[in-house]
Amino acid sequence: SESEVNPKAYPLADATFSKTILDLVQQAANYKQVRKGANEATKTLNRGISEFIVMAADAEPLEIILHLPLLCEDKNVPYVFVRSKQALGRACGVSRPVIATSVTIKEGSQLKPQIQSVQMAIERLLV
Repeated sequence: SESEVNPKAYPLADATFSKTILDLVQQAANYKQVRKGANEATKTLNRGISEFIVMAADAEPLEIILHLPLLCEDKNVPYVFVRSKQALGRACGVSRPVIATSVTIKEGSQLKPQIQSVQMAIERLLV
């Protein structure tokens, strides 16, 4: 399945960066800083409380989440795709696949440094 990632799923994190992202999502979930699902992610963007958005490149059809990159660009929020919705769901702490998730802003969060480093890494992918 390595080859058959939809080209619209851009930027796609490589395996190492995906692991970093999913680890951070998992930590953020423990701190209640994660909103799961395309609709929830959309709401966090509209409310201006999203640090970054992670989407699954294997969402079917991908079009159901492709409004998110546009919204992210409007709001200047970094976004990235990982290969697997199953892995994204696990990172969010649920047994179901998750096609999109938003890591949210939280005052005084201990994750701020990791979040900022992932944001910068995502922005480098978008260049």
